[in-house]
Amino acid sequence: MIHLARILLLLLVTVIAQAQEEGGAIEVKILQIENAKGQMLIGPYDSEESWLKKPAKGVFGKIIDGQSEANSTNLPDSTYAISVYHDADDDGELDTLLGIPTEDTGSSNDTPARFGPPKWEEAKFEVKGGTVKQIINL
Repeated sequence: MIHLARILLLLLVTVIAQAQEEGGAIEVKILQIENAKGQMLIGPYDSEESWLKKPAKGVFGKIIDGQSEANSTNLPDSTYAISVYHDADDDGELDTLLGIPTEDTGSSNDTPARFGPPKWEEAKFEVKGGTVKQIINL
């Protein structure tokens, strides 16, 4: 009887551990940050409709030696795109002048902002379990 209880306990622990590992992750590394003032705001978006409006899960990143890193974990398998900006004045908002960002910005796949914000189609990528790494240059 004790042997059966141990087996059941081991099975339960294995199932719980697998459930916690489900979902994907995104590792973001941001390079070429001009200075260490403020922080990086990193947002993974999970649809074209929410792109640059409402991130699925926002993350803050510290700036060290011109770089910042952040992770988003336990993300469901889906299509995502990432937008980042250097919140140099640490006010939690992207500063603009006539609608043009005055703080450095970047997006996944190093998608450029040409005559407007980066396009979802160019910035999107798939997360299907495991970890997807994105390097973004400002």
